[in-house]
Amino acid sequence: MGQNVNFLEIKERFKNASLEEKIRIYTTTQGLTVEQFKELLRMFPIQHLDKLEKAMAM
Repeated sequence: MGQNVNFLEIKERFKNASLEEKIRIYTTTQGLTVEQFKELLRMFPIQHLDKLEKAMAM
């Protein structure tokens, strides 16, 4: 149950974050389900996906 509350906080932070912060949250947050990662990805600015891909490759 606590996991969902945590995800709502993460989602809210992600929504309001700068691009660099979105990338940091996406690449460093652990314990999310595939569905939760997809939900964050849907809020990511699509024109900057290449930056996210580069960060994940590191």
